[in-house]
Amino acid sequence: MLRTCGKYIYSGLDSFTNSCIDKSCQLRGVNAVFNRSLQKDVNKPNSQRTSTENGKKTSLGANLKLDLSFEGRPLYLDAQSTTPVDPRVLDVMLPYLTSYYGNPHSRTHAYGWESEAAVENARKQVADIIGAESKEIIFTSGATESNNIAIKGVARFYASKKKHVITTQTEHKCVLDSCRALETEGFRVTYLPVNSSGLVTLDDLEKAIDDDTSLVSIMTVNNEIGVKQPISEIGALCRERKIFFHTDAAQAVGKIPLDVNSMNIDLMSISGHKIYGPKGIGALYLRRRPRVRVEALQSGGGQERGLRSGTVPTPLAVGLGAACEISKKEMEYDHKWMEFLSKRLIDKITGSLPCVVRNGDPNATYPGCVNLSFAYVEGESLLMAMKDVALSSGSACTSASLEPSYVLRAIGTDEDLAHSSIRFGLGRFTTVEEVDYTAEKCIKHVQRLREMRFSFVGDASRRNRSEVDQMDPALT
Repeated sequence: MLRTCGKYIYSGLDSFTNSCIDKSCQLRGVNAVFNRSLQKDVNKPNSQRTSTENGKKTSLGANLKLDLSFEGRPLYLDAQSTTPVDPRVLDVMLPYLTSYYGNPHSRTHAYGWESEAAVENARKQVADIIGAESKEIIFTSGATESNNIAIKGVARFYASKKKHVITTQTEHKCVLDSCRALETEGFRVTYLPVNSSGLVTLDDLEKAIDDDTSLVSIMTVNNEIGVKQPISEIGALCRERKIFFHTDAAQAVGKIPLDVNSMNIDLMSISGHKIYGPKGIGALYLRRRPRVRVEALQSGGGQERGLRSGTVPTPLAVGLGAACEISKKEMEYDHKWMEFLSKRLIDKITGSLPCVVRNGDPNATYPGCVNLSFAYVEGESLLMAMKDVALSSGSACTSASLEPSYVLRAIGTDEDLAHSSIRFGLGRFTTVEEVDYTAEKCIKHVQRLREMRFSFVGDASRRNRSEVDQMDPALT
């Protein structure tokens, strides 16, 4: 049950799990941080965000002309698209937005020295979460830029010797588009298939490698179905064949343990806003020993070892560093929390609805990403029906498209089921009440949409309900 102090204790769980949940809820403090209490509506958590000043409670941003009221906004379960900035991260960033505003590349005065010291500290924090050295971290604007630099930069630098790149069919769109751009430059690109669980097989990878291969790029955790690729095994194979290995770890850093050395990773892309940091900042890990050479994509002042010219935004870098440090400390607790919430969500939904498919291998999936297909229901219709919960039918970068997810099609999902998928993105600040509310709403609207599809009327209702109950057992 939910205690008034904000701690959760659940019966039937081992003491370690309970301690993780209890600790997570204290740190998370959603009801305190975002004031998302259930005082106004016991069925739907309230989203009003407030602050206390001079003893008076006021809405954050109340003095701004822009209406920033959180009243009536939907619950947020789209953590794979983005995450809210952790209040502790914001606290660390604020001084560099107001007082310590010097250019970190100005070496002639204290303002620049202060900012440079902050940036270098952030660089170390980012390096620490993946077991790297500070000098191996390049700040970028985000994972998309990091992916572009890694893939295009490595391929172009070694183009005189090798012109073959390997990736998978389920990569993020920016990786696929980068590879297609290389194809127009005369490179060969192999797009490896994945199995029905979303995993690439090492046999397929080994067969695809030839003497002309310079780079393998395979993501760590998929952004749509949450499946975790066998990164250590892939890294070992690439190291054995003397091929550079890049991984897009935007959905993995801070969520699962990563070590670039033990996993033989040569390049890694990192995003700030996926781990409760600010938007507009990311990083690229670039191995120094053995050295990976990259051709820069832009020209300028030569910042970031000449690979990413432009002034490093100190507040954003500081925010990314703080987010990494917090995520490293709380990774175990956060992961336990995701496991608990995802199991609760899945059990509630599948316990009440037939013909629900979980996409991706449940034994090799990050628990905070739950992708479900609801047979005989159009995903877009379900999203519109659940307008009081912020969800997604797939990647935020492709959600404007009505085409079925290319990731789901790649794992063999038929078009109808692909169109019926919903991604539930659980995060550090997600509460039990929000999960329960979402599950109840989902069950209610799926049942209603199925009834509409099967035209329940009068006595036919019983017949058609039986049809629904006896739908394809392979889907249950």
